Amino acid sequence: MRKVTFGGANSVDNFFARKDDAVDWLKWSPEVAEISNEYWKTIDTVLMGRRTFEVAKSAYPGVKNYVCSRTLKHDPAENVELVSGDAADFVRELKNQPGKGICVIGGGLLAKSLLEVGLIDELGMNIQPVLLGSGIPLFHQMEKQIDLELLESKVLKNGCVYVLYRVLHDVAQS
Repeated sequence: MRKVTFGGANSVDNFFARKDDAVDWLKWSPEVAEISNEYWKTIDTVLMGRRTFEVAKSAYPGVKNYVCSRTLKHDPAENVELVSGDAADFVRELKNQPGKGICVIGGGLLAKSLLEVGLIDELGMNIQPVLLGSGIPLFHQMEKQIDLELLESKVLKNGCVYVLYRVLHDVAQS
C-alpha cells in the first residue's frame, strides 16, 4: 500500500500562508533543498486542494498532479487532473494502486478531511521561526485527536526545525 504524506512549511503559530496567500516569510536554504530533493524521489503523485492550486498556478513536474475541488468543472491546467468526487474515496483507491508515495500539498482543509478518516500516514513539517499572528491555518479544528509518533527531527542552520511524524491510526479506521 502506498504511503500518503502531508506537509510543508509552517509558522510556529500554525499558519502556512498569510491571509492573502503570501509566503514571503519562508526561509529557503541548501538544507531545505536537500530534504525536499530526497523526499521528491519517494513520490510520484501530488494531491492538492483548489486554493493551493490557484496559488501555485502550475503542475509539479515529474509527478501525477490532482486537484480536489467540488467547484471546478474541468481540469484546471495541462497535466493536472480534477477530482470532483469524494477526496477520501479517491485517496483510498490511489493508495491501493501500484506506485510510489502520495504527497498532499497545502490544502489544510483537504488534509483535515483525510486525517480524520485515517488516510494520511506521515506529516512532514518545516517549522519556520516566525509568529505570523494570523493567516491560513495549516491544521483546522478536527473532530477528534490524531496521535503522532516522532520519526525524525533536525534543527536547520537557518533556525527552522524539520520534523517528520508517523500518524498513529486507530485500528477501527484502517
